Amino acid sequence: MDAISINQITKTFSNQKAVDNLSLAIPSESIYGFIGPNGSGKTTTLRMILSIIYPDSGSIELFGQPTSGSLRDDIGYLPEERGLYNKMKVGELIRFFGKLKNTDDLDKKIDYWLERFDLLDWKNKKIDALSKGMSQKVQFIASIISSPKIVILDEPFSGLDPVNAETMRSAVIDLQKQGTTIVFSTHDMGTAEKMCDRIFMIYQGKKVLDGTLAEIQERYGSDTLKVRMTSGEVSMQTLPGIEKITDYGREQDLRLSPGTDTQEILNKLISIGRVERFEIVKPSLHDIFVRIANPEKE
Repeated sequence: MDAISINQITKTFSNQKAVDNLSLAIPSESIYGFIGPNGSGKTTTLRMILSIIYPDSGSIELFGQPTSGSLRDDIGYLPEERGLYNKMKVGELIRFFGKLKNTDDLDKKIDYWLERFDLLDWKNKKIDALSKGMSQKVQFIASIISSPKIVILDEPFSGLDPVNAETMRSAVIDLQKQGTTIVFSTHDMGTAEKMCDRIFMIYQGKKVLDGTLAEIQERYGSDTLKVRMTSGEVSMQTLPGIEKITDYGREQDLRLSPGTDTQEILNKLISIGRVERFEIVKPSLHDIFVRIANPEKE
């Protein structure tokens, strides 16, 4: 059974369709990524799943049942707009959120998660004494302390340093292994590629991608060359059959025109300098995102 079923939902604000006839099936116990440009409808969709706002038309089901108060207790939510009660102590705040959903064994769970996130020494400190990264970890703990069946995370890794991001990533993976369905939105395409079982992209309120990374990449084929040169300048003027060059400094991605002879490109590169890398690959999720969301610069 799918954890979340979205059936032809539409939401309009001031004559602007934020979400347009959207249908999704989010499998139970999966990590399901939401991607899309700012203002594309990601957060609106997440808030409709949570019944914070309601669709103008269509329906949403959780585990095959229409959303209701009791089912919403099975959802944990980390909003993009971080917000905690600054004058409360860390342990008290987490306890407060746990009691809202009648959580059992709160003391044990609070200490476990605080220790896991290296925050146990801060249990009796007020929220306003915490750094931004610490506050974000506390809010994450508050969102999952009730052991919800579904966890919705809106930009969970934003602003975290690599160590804290790794701690958060590890916790998310462990929750999935314990049977939790994870839905998270992100602008970090690398994280989405590595973590998500399935990826959904919304653009201008409409679904434009939905599937595994392999399924999404298959739609675009192996049309990208990764090239690294120790000398010589790579440009579209010097290479045949190239639609676009994305320059990363030490390395370039070359998008091929249909029917381009890669051997001809390799020979041309060898003639202008030393080739350290020459690899035909499928486009990255980042590249696919840009193709869809910024076509005028393609």
